[in-house]
Amino acid sequence: MSGTDEVLDWLVASDPAISWQALRDIAKAPAARWRAERRRVEFEGWGAQLLALEDDDGQWAGGAFLPRDFDSDEWERVGQPWTATTYALSDLREFGVDPRSARVQRAVALIGQSARWDHAGQPFWEGEVEECINGRTVADGSYFGVDMSPLVERLLGERLPDGGWNCERANGSVRSSFASTINVLEGLLAYERAGGDAPRVREARRAAEEFLLERHLFRRLRTGEIADDSFARLTHPSRWRYDVLRALDYFRDANETRDARLGEAILHVRSRRQSDGRWLLEERAPGRVWFHVDDGVGQPSRWITLRARRVLAWWDQPGNPAAAAT
Repeated sequence: MSGTDEVLDWLVASDPAISWQALRDIAKAPAARWRAERRRVEFEGWGAQLLALEDDDGQWAGGAFLPRDFDSDEWERVGQPWTATTYALSDLREFGVDPRSARVQRAVALIGQSARWDHAGQPFWEGEVEECINGRTVADGSYFGVDMSPLVERLLGERLPDGGWNCERANGSVRSSFASTINVLEGLLAYERAGGDAPRVREARRAAEEFLLERHLFRRLRTGEIADDSFARLTHPSRWRYDVLRALDYFRDANETRDARLGEAILHVRSRRQSDGRWLLEERAPGRVWFHVDDGVGQPSRWITLRARRVLAWWDQPGNPAAAAT
């Protein structure tokens, strides 16, 4: 497309799920161009593949969080499976499938009727008990046009004193976690954009963003040590996991102020760029999937490259005084 930007051409020549986002976020193509590309997601490539795997009752793999044929030994031997309904919906959201299409809306309605959480049989769109799961459910529901207000109210009431969330709150945790917080932040942003109660949600997001910013996205507040080595590894798909690129992409997507405390994470992402302008997939969670959307760990990753390129383009916009140091 570009004639001079080979990496952009590589992204645009990919699956529609990636190419439309590259056109919008990196090439800054006219809206008619990237929207036409986005419409292909439902009918071609990964989006069409995943939609074809839907069960008759609207679910995937016969379950909300776990496949119907799952047994605990699989988790120990292979890893957490990623084929059930919640992860299929999140994949479709990441791919950018048209949430208003008749086929997608049929699935959303059927899930509301049929899907029940493994925890205690709760209806799918009402959520279960873990903040990580409920944050993603809010993001998916908001994207697909479901009223997620009751679940958002619950999440707002489950904030911890330091501003974030932790899936272990019910077990006594009083300190937020990076992973729980980013999952809820993405959900609240999607809810806000869908027309939710913006002032209260925005206040909660600001407090949770401050939790991450105080820690420079990956450090312990008290000691300054890296909180978890995995936070520095560029991961896809994210699922419920946290890494600095996921957090940076959230701040970009929310179009927040380019806070100088993001700078260290920006430097890390820049440092992972290869000499050919691409980024590698550095980690992928083990476990059952329908199909892979990257070539494997250690290989150039279109998903990681897309996210890194658009984050850096956002950071490097004119008028950001923090960019000079990164």
